[in-house]
Order: sequence, then C-alpha cells, then structure tokens
Amino acid sequence: MVLSLFTIPKAFQGHFGYIQRNAIQSWTRLHPDIEIILFGDDEGTAQVAQDFGLRHEPDMARNEFGTYRVDVVFSRAQALARREVVCYVNCDIILMGDFCRALHRLRSVHPEFLMVGRRTDVDILGPWPFDDPQAEERLRDLALRSGRTRGPDWIDYFAFSRGLYGSDIPPFGVGRTCWDDWLVWKVLDRRVPVVDVSSFVLAVHQNHDYSHHPQGRQGVWRGSEAACNAQLAGGWKQLRTIEDSTEVLRENGLAPNRWRHWAAAKRYARQAGRVLFYDGIQRGWFLFLDLTRPLRRKLGLRAENLRRSRGKVLPPLG
Repeated sequence: MVLSLFTIPKAFQGHFGYIQRNAIQSWTRLHPDIEIILFGDDEGTAQVAQDFGLRHEPDMARNEFGTYRVDVVFSRAQALARREVVCYVNCDIILMGDFCRALHRLRSVHPEFLMVGRRTDVDILGPWPFDDPQAEERLRDLALRSGRTRGPDWIDYFAFSRGLYGSDIPPFGVGRTCWDDWLVWKVLDRRVPVVDVSSFVLAVHQNHDYSHHPQGRQGVWRGSEAACNAQLAGGWKQLRTIEDSTEVLRENGLAPNRWRHWAAAKRYARQAGRVLFYDGIQRGWFLFLDLTRPLRRKLGLRAENLRRSRGKVLPPLG
C-alpha cells in the first residue's frame, strides 16, 4: 500500500480520547506498510504516537486564533510523506478495508486524482474492540443500521497524489468552514479527476460534541474563524463539494458523474436567489417603508402600535 495518512488530533481527553484512538487504530489495520503522521502538540498526541509507533511532528504553525493552518499541514505532509498517495483524514473517522480497495482501483486508472466521499455518523461511546475478528463486520452493521449519512458538503478525508497541492493554499484554519470545499475546487480547477467513492467506501464518523471550541458548535460554524476562512476562500465561486466530483466509483467500476452539472445549476440558483433577495426584494421593501413612512405615521400604523393592538383582548359580547 503506497499510502501516507496524516491528521491533526485534538487533545486526547474524555470522549475525544476514545474516538481518536479508535480512528487511529483502524488506520493501522488498513495495511502493514501504511505510514501515519500525527501533527500538532495537543495533550496526549506524543504519547499516542509512541503507543502506536507512529511518526509525530509537534511543531506546527498556528493562525492568530491559535488554530493549526491547513496550508502548512498539507505542505509539510507532502514533503515528509514516503508514499506516492497521501491522505488527510479527520481524527474521528474510522476507515476499513474498502478504503484501500478504492485507492487501488483509482491508482490503476489515474496518475493524478483526488478521492473524497461522504461520511456516516455513528454513536460510539468508548473503545471499539478491534481485536475481535468480527470487529469490522460489527461496525459496518452498526453504521448501516443506525448511522446517518451526511450530505456532499461534509468532507472528512482527502486522498490524493503527492504533490497535487502546491504552495497556493490559503492559510485556512483547520476544522472551520470552507477550506475543504476550496480544496475540491482547486483540483477541479486544475482539470484533475475528483472521484466520489461514497457508494464504495463506508467512512464512519464517531459523533462528538464541540467542547474543544470555547463557543461550541456556534463558534466552529459561525464564529470569527469561520468568517475568516470564508474570506480567504474567495467567495462561493471557489467552493465545491463531493457533488461536483467528475467521477464516481461503484462496485462495477468508475463512471462519469452525470449529476455534477445539476450540482452547479443548484449552486448558481441559490446564489441568484440570494442576489434577488438582498439586492431586489429586501431593497424594494426598505424603499417602500421609507416612501410610506409619513403616511403610516399619520394613520398610526407604526410597528409598536400594531404590536399593542395585536396584544389587546376584546371585551365579551352582550
């Protein structure tokens, strides 16, 4: 297996400690020759790297918010990797044998590629028994029976030909918004195949809370860093999802993604709707309010008056 896998763990505390160890242990079982690199110096990372015999790179650049930077991590990973295919994967994702089979099929067809796929959310509360010969079968059954498959904009792994990404990745903050969609757009812009393996690979995401961020879920998705990442991405025209992949991999082989143009049409329709609302309907409504304000004041049609009138209770009849 010509694969170097890299990730940036959070602190190995509480539930995060369990699920991250589960993920890493699943990766070590993909192939005897797999290379795994742990980046960062959060609590427990050095010890876990030692426990599993993995490479550890603690000194990594952070942005002004203290978050690791995507551009630095991807650059270092490609420079350090000893394999021809490298893969960034979030440290809560369990991978199984179908992941390696998908990579093998893609490498036999494309000299350069990006492989992405949807994830399936599953509740796993403690260590998974990987020593059980039926561990993968049990996990697959749990995911198919009770898991929730996320949409095409939830991208948790990027497997790609080493050197595919250059020095032009913006300094995104890892684990916030937009950076994953930008990475897909960049490969499409280079006319390199992007392959969706969602129907071939079952990637298990272990559900967790957002206690790693001071503002929780809202801070991750709507905070200052999310806004900064969106600005760095350069707008919606430089964002793509799994739905925009050029090909899909199924059991019977690779095929063109015939729905990718529909994804583009939906994206442009959404943007047109935003423009229509903000530049058309909303501006027209405020213009109407400005023009009719003198008349509404004479008639007593002010917002507070209307609210008071709605709150009145009419006296009973008779």
